[in-house]
Amino acid sequence: MGKRKQNSDLKVIPRRWLFLPTLDYYILREFMIYLCVLLLVFVILFMLGDVFNDMKDFLDAGAPASQFVSYFLLKLPGNIRFVLPISVLLACMWTMAMFGKHMEVTAMRASGISLFRCGGSIFFIGLLVTGINIWFNEKLVPYTEREAEVLQYVATKSDGLVPDFQRMLTYRSLDKRRTWLFRSFTVDGEQEAVTLKNYRADGSLEWEINAAKAKHVPGVGWIFTKTSFTPYSDDGLMPLNSTRVPEIIKTSEEISETPNDIINAVKDQDELPTWVIWSMLRKTKNMAERCRAILLSVFFYRLAFPWSCFLAVFLGIPLATKNERSGIMLAIITATAVIVVYIVTSQIFLVLGKQGLLNPAFAGLSPTIAFILYGWYNVVKNRN
Repeated sequence: MGKRKQNSDLKVIPRRWLFLPTLDYYILREFMIYLCVLLLVFVILFMLGDVFNDMKDFLDAGAPASQFVSYFLLKLPGNIRFVLPISVLLACMWTMAMFGKHMEVTAMRASGISLFRCGGSIFFIGLLVTGINIWFNEKLVPYTEREAEVLQYVATKSDGLVPDFQRMLTYRSLDKRRTWLFRSFTVDGEQEAVTLKNYRADGSLEWEINAAKAKHVPGVGWIFTKTSFTPYSDDGLMPLNSTRVPEIIKTSEEISETPNDIINAVKDQDELPTWVIWSMLRKTKNMAERCRAILLSVFFYRLAFPWSCFLAVFLGIPLATKNERSGIMLAIITATAVIVVYIVTSQIFLVLGKQGLLNPAFAGLSPTIAFILYGWYNVVKNRN
């Protein structure tokens, strides 16, 4: 009777999900210390790499110290964007592993706090860092990378020209119906010495325009001045009689690309903001399948990859607590292996998507979704 009464007096401690100021602040403080240390270490390593790669160009050109300091500061956001996921993962692992080493995770669970709730403040920071990473990818990094390129060009080239144009630029429209050649190209202003070749659906050359100048006017289209218009035979092999005219206007329906589209197409697709890629996909109705596969794969990859920071928390918490008895080194090794597998898998799927061997949406999204589900499974499995 005494034993039965003793058991009946035992109370089950309910799970706690509400805000716990003392505990959340303590976990947040420990996590942010590790995160800041890791970010600082990784950023310094990447900055040293930039110094060794690019310092010689500035020194050979006799550039002032202010220019190469500004250059390396402009390169900083790109480095931070790259190291954010691994820094979040390792900081999460480090924090939870240290809690496990000192039996703090066990104490939290005994107090009715689940594993998921233990990392509540870390999940919040992971979500916040994901938003920061998206902003870096879409707004900050494209701007700073472009400014760094301009600064490096001005500081190291003897002509001192700002590269807001491209010389002898060749562009093939995404639908493969037009080829442009510019002696000099600028996003804002007139283009000089322009050659435009238009092709039929079967690939044969239909006509060619040679113009002294060309300008794109929004709402109107392309205006070519001092032009020579040359039609071609049905097979596209023989030029017919050329006609010299002072001006030719091609509307936006006839030629859909704009100067921004042309300069964006010259850049690597991985450097374009997601909204630019989406605009290119939407505006080009008859885009070549290979171009569409490349842009779609990059588009879905860019949507998914910033969430790797949030994924790092899903993976880090259960892995760290699972290895709490084995020590911090095994936890960090496991975390590094997992994030390396994720990055390598993402890159392989991206390449296969660009080649058209995988559906672009599957290639860009599936690695991140799979690893988030894996992390969620581990959290649920170890929630008690």
